Amino acid sequence: MKVVLAQLNYHIGNFESNSGKIIKTIEQAKENGAELVVFSELAVCGYPSYDFLERKEFIEKCNEAINKIASSCVGITAIVGAPEINPEPLGKNLYNAAYILSDGGIQQIVRKTLLPNYDVFDEYRYFEPNKQFKIANINGKKVAVTICEDIWDDQPVANAFARDKLYTISPMDELNKQKPDFAVNIAASPFSYTQVDVRQNIVRNKAKNFQIPFIYVNQVGANTELIFDGNSMAVNSKGEIIGSTQTFEEDIIEVDIDTIDKAATQSQTSKETIGLIHDALICGIRDYFAKMGFTKATLGLSGGIDSAVTVALAEKALGKENIRVLLLPSQYSSEHSIKDAVDLANNLDIEYNIVPIKEIFNTYNFIMGPLFEGKNEDVTEENMQARIRGTLLMALSNKFGHILLNTSNKSEAAVGYGTLYGDMNGGLSVLGDVYKTDVFKLARYINRETEIIPENTIVKPPSAELRPDQKDSDSLPDYDVLDAILFKYIEKHESPADIINDGFDEATVKKAVRLVNMNEYKRFQTAPTLRVSGKAFGMGRRMPLVAKY
Repeated sequence: MKVVLAQLNYHIGNFESNSGKIIKTIEQAKENGAELVVFSELAVCGYPSYDFLERKEFIEKCNEAINKIASSCVGITAIVGAPEINPEPLGKNLYNAAYILSDGGIQQIVRKTLLPNYDVFDEYRYFEPNKQFKIANINGKKVAVTICEDIWDDQPVANAFARDKLYTISPMDELNKQKPDFAVNIAASPFSYTQVDVRQNIVRNKAKNFQIPFIYVNQVGANTELIFDGNSMAVNSKGEIIGSTQTFEEDIIEVDIDTIDKAATQSQTSKETIGLIHDALICGIRDYFAKMGFTKATLGLSGGIDSAVTVALAEKALGKENIRVLLLPSQYSSEHSIKDAVDLANNLDIEYNIVPIKEIFNTYNFIMGPLFEGKNEDVTEENMQARIRGTLLMALSNKFGHILLNTSNKSEAAVGYGTLYGDMNGGLSVLGDVYKTDVFKLARYINRETEIIPENTIVKPPSAELRPDQKDSDSLPDYDVLDAILFKYIEKHESPADIINDGFDEATVKKAVRLVNMNEYKRFQTAPTLRVSGKAFGMGRRMPLVAKY
């Protein structure tokens, strides 16, 4: 049996585009003599569709699309992910389902059993869990069809407080009782730099443990914060990968189930982590703009490393002709920073304008002087500069239709080192899930073949340049120390006491944790953040704004 793994990029709610891609792929697979073509989880409507799933007309369009796709399945079978209306009077209104289509119609519907309800996932909000297990019969083959989380019943524990097992049932254990010939898992598993190897090991271990081939098809592309890397794979009954798709790209591969155990295994050359993050962010920017109908971007190019990395990524994603930046120096901006920004713009061959803000800032100080009489200069004046810059960038955005990219990194976002309605402005946060230490690594990765980001931008001490001789280290611990503490507190859920016991300075830990906890209100107001880690700020980390902890 020739099986096609169709790794495609879907657009939420774009039924014409999604079904068109699916039907085109089915026709191509049929022409090439394939018997089965497999698409990803909720391919028809896109993932995640969130509260669109609560709208009757949205589900009706899903059903229309499935029927249209089914009519093209003559002489071939397709497995396609889509919501299914629950026929029972009790329970949630929908199932997350895999439709098995052939002979021009729907032959069987397989429902998802394990509904993730952690981090970025909220599937139990919309779907009823499956309670019945039945093997699919496809061209004489017994196939165990599962949906994404259904094979994650024994996933690794994310933190010490979590249970060893999240679920009380294993769908593959149940299906294996019916002695399947091979298994299929359709997925919408988002990227994180900690997830790629874990996911691969889960698929390989399932194949090895049940001693049957596994077909795994994941989604690719980005839908706002969530980025899907693809990495679909065909695994033999020994748990060896015999075929896999490209990362962050649409790709289609074919395998023969009848000879899969005799096929040559694929050598595994995994890309370094920082390279994966680099590619993920480019994918995230590209799809955010494409799916929103935007083409052009702007940002404030300061000569600092965050804006430098952001503009380099944006240029890769959108093209140099679609980038226009502003250099907004104040009286505190060093000549070297201005030169670094100009050199970078020239290296990328992007349009830039220099708009000094000194006179605007002086006007602000003059106007506010009577109100501030008797008060020393403090962070107020620093924030005024950031907000002046934010206003000018938004003016360019409004006038020319350039979407403003936010350049704040995860370290700054964590401790509130940013100005609301100033440097926190933007339609999309590119580096908001990238710690400062990794921003430096990204800069080096971008420069791996030739110097794009000026060396001085990378080696100089980080500074907001909002007062004379200012450095980030004046108010924050060194980033290698801060980031290590933040990672343990945010990603690993370690307590301050645990972190201190790990050897970190007590006062530094308590300060960092206090800053994280007290700045939730700022993060609540930030732009959508491209997610590349296992615990990003935003929908995957839900904390109360008003709390004392």
